[in-house]
Amino acid sequence: MTYCVGLCVNEGVVMLSDTRTNAGLDNISSFSKMFVAELPGERALVLMTAGNLAVTQTVWNLLQQGIWLNGSHHRLETVPDMFHAAQLVGAAVRQVQQMDGAALLAQGIPFECSLLLGGQIQNGPPRLFLIYAAGNFIEATEDTPFLQIGEHKYGKPILDRVLNMKTSLNEGVALTLISMDSTIRSNLSVGLPLDLAVICRDALRITARKRITEEDPYYRAIREGWAGALREAYLSLPKPDFPLI
Repeated sequence: MTYCVGLCVNEGVVMLSDTRTNAGLDNISSFSKMFVAELPGERALVLMTAGNLAVTQTVWNLLQQGIWLNGSHHRLETVPDMFHAAQLVGAAVRQVQQMDGAALLAQGIPFECSLLLGGQIQNGPPRLFLIYAAGNFIEATEDTPFLQIGEHKYGKPILDRVLNMKTSLNEGVALTLISMDSTIRSNLSVGLPLDLAVICRDALRITARKRITEEDPYYRAIREGWAGALREAYLSLPKPDFPLI
């Protein structure tokens, strides 16, 4: 399993993924699930993946080679806007399904993948999409400016309560790390190290990219500070005002 989360707010885009893959209790490895397509000054896109690792790696390789979309051969570096970029990723997913879906099914393996695509292309705003295994997709909106894939339930409450379009990128990084830490604490299939990418609005480049390990001082401060704040909030809550015995 995995967990990836993306935010798209007024100031730009924040993307965070874990690196753990689990093919059984005795076969746990680390693979990066974050991929970047960047032409500084023109576009910056980040793709994060969850699901069958062989499927998602094949999708990325097809995107690097280029595939046909609406009668033209494209890569993420050549599509005209973010909507077409999401269409291209969806087309790559469907192509992999056509190539490998039947063989996987014959082995009793479902065709599973989901992907987050976030970024900005010149002359357009920052955008964030979630692409499903069928190749269709949805987009983050002002009402819900975040999207998740993988083991998402543990990291969702903090985003639902706090995140909005006016959230700064600095706050967004902290929120994604809290969301990830909550997931890591509750699910063994999600784990460090983490991959973080930030795209400031109109910078048209990856403005920050970082591999976060257990020893990272900022991550440790976030983890310990959030745990302490939760304990303090719990202890400050009113006690029951009715008999318990």
